[in-house]
Amino acid sequence: MVDRATLDVYAAKAEDYRARFAEDAPGEGLRSFLDALSESARVLDLGCGPGRALAHMVRAGHRAEGLDATPDFVRMAEEASGAPVTLGTFEDLDAEAVYDGIYANFSLLHAPKAEMPGLFHRIARALKPRGVFHIGLKTGTGERRDALGRFYAYYTEAELTGLLDAAGFEIVSARTGEDPGLDGTVAPWIVCLTRKRQ
Repeated sequence: MVDRATLDVYAAKAEDYRARFAEDAPGEGLRSFLDALSESARVLDLGCGPGRALAHMVRAGHRAEGLDATPDFVRMAEEASGAPVTLGTFEDLDAEAVYDGIYANFSLLHAPKAEMPGLFHRIARALKPRGVFHIGLKTGTGERRDALGRFYAYYTEAELTGLLDAAGFEIVSARTGEDPGLDGTVAPWIVCLTRKRQ
């Protein structure tokens, strides 16, 4: 299910979002994801935003592509990376055993909690055996909108790891922390690097 209010916020603040996450060097989570991939891997940035991470994937020599539901982000990501970027939602991921890695960094947190088990199984299906899956989410409980009107679903660490296990993923590493978001609110988060079991 697409949350139109969330997409409207990103459409209105696309330039602000690009500026907010414009640092040159890849962060720790992205570095770990890249390090876990084989050479010239086929990878998908799921909810790629303006394409900063996607550009790093291309520079690292991977066959990268993006998917995002915000038209301005699709344009920005293509310009930043030179990689193909599809305009679409999470539900448009219908590949089977295609990707060596899928990177979903603070994108799936905009999906309703009731849809997350199905999305994880969709991601597992799209990955090759032993494929790498990176996910970043905000931690907490419940669902609510932030000060900008974006929809968020929050997860405890146990809740997230349980969902990943049920979808056939094993945890390689997990990190927690907190940072200010686009709305200026400092929020706790968790980032997990996982592998598909088979």
